[in-house]
Amino acid sequence: MSHLDDEKIALIAMGEPAASETDMQHLADCESCAAEVADMSRVALVARSSVVEGELESPPADVWSRIHGELGLTAAVEADPASALPEPAAEPDPASTPAPDAGDAPRRRRERVRSRRRSSATVWILAASMALVVAVGAGVWIAGSLTPSSAVIASAELAAFPDHPDAVGQAQIDDDGDGRRTLSVTLEGDELVDGEYREVWLIREDGQALISLGVLDDRSGTFRVPDGVDLDEYRLVDISFEPVDGDPAHSGDSIVRGELDFA
Repeated sequence: MSHLDDEKIALIAMGEPAASETDMQHLADCESCAAEVADMSRVALVARSSVVEGELESPPADVWSRIHGELGLTAAVEADPASALPEPAAEPDPASTPAPDAGDAPRRRRERVRSRRRSSATVWILAASMALVVAVGAGVWIAGSLTPSSAVIASAELAAFPDHPDAVGQAQIDDDGDGRRTLSVTLEGDELVDGEYREVWLIREDGQALISLGVLDDRSGTFRVPDGVDLDEYRLVDISFEPVDGDPAHSGDSIVRGELDFA
């Protein structure tokens, strides 16, 4: 019985559309080839399940050289990894193939041993290639995991002032891990009138100083907190109605206000 060549076994193991009906029937009948496909399939499955999502980066040029050195591969394989796979063997012609005799048994056993060794080398090359993909993917994951992520460091419930009893709001401070802070607010229950706009403020606890962060055009908005502002002092978040009169000062018409909680 002629066996499947190593390249075809590797392609089948990786799920490539390389198998014909004859090949599949052979795998069903041949325990040796089926075992080799199973071995390579396990390698491919582990590699694929270990790669994280995200854009993979090209590895350094010396990575394959190190793999080449570890496995003791030839210079030709170092230059072209695909050359490690053997050329497909020609299918024998049944009409020209002599019937086996008992004297050929030792030779056939030696051929199977050599075939096994070639397959083992192919498994190692496949494993090395898959390991390279896993290593690069893991590097991308680690790089992503070390990127600073935003965290909520304070929040506040914004209570309505008597002139705006239906208003309700929330606020939170986020830190991106590099010291950049933003204030996000939401506001419901107020109604704008012509000639007015809403402005967001940070007010010092004693009420003697305040900082404008910007205009709230919608029901929610996010504003950069200026560097150097001490939020332990400027703990009050305020949203006010402001007339379009060119005066940058607070109008005194606050809609909602609340104190930041850093707990």
